[in-house]
Amino acid sequence: MVKTESLLAFAAMSLVVIAIPGPSVLFVVGRALAHGRRTALATVLGNLLGCYALVLAVALGVGALVQSSTTVFTALKLAGAVYLVYLGVQAYRHRGRLRADLTTGEGERRGDLRTVLDGLVVGATNPKGLVFFAAVLPQFVNHDAGNIPLQMMLLGLIHAAIGLVCDTVWGLGASAARTWFAGSDRRLSMIGGAGGIALIGLGLTVATTRQ
Repeated sequence: MVKTESLLAFAAMSLVVIAIPGPSVLFVVGRALAHGRRTALATVLGNLLGCYALVLAVALGVGALVQSSTTVFTALKLAGAVYLVYLGVQAYRHRGRLRADLTTGEGERRGDLRTVLDGLVVGATNPKGLVFFAAVLPQFVNHDAGNIPLQMMLLGLIHAAIGLVCDTVWGLGASAARTWFAGSDRRLSMIGGAGGIALIGLGLTVATTRQ
């Protein structure tokens, strides 16, 4: 199986990559600001599942196809970008409802399953994540031990665990800031709009990412 030193080295590299705010963090923060803590945590879970779907894709050889095909790569990133922009526009349009969401709990009942699926779609269509796994993951497997796909899946679990902790911290921090802003309807509306704008900006950034 995977050597211990390879596990530790991959964990260290994953920590460095995850600790630097990127699309995943911005997505979670944007959702936390727009909808609150519960949505943020559901988004983290969905993004985690989407991220691991990329690991499975690379382990099964799909990652190499996407990296070698400009058409497939472009289609993947544009699909994720369009969805991010859509979510951002929705959050911005409904920023005035945040007060009602906080007082009645309607925002918390938005639908956990739908929120998880939102995160999964964004995580699975993140071209930067796919390129990272396709380029880095194979370098840490033990080719002499065989069973390469299983080794990649194991390494992917380490990356997912680190991402779960880091993204949860970001989500809880952003939702706490949102609660503090709740002291003013105007500030609350502004922070909800900021969450939407962040998602739109993230979508545009993903769309302009080069292979």
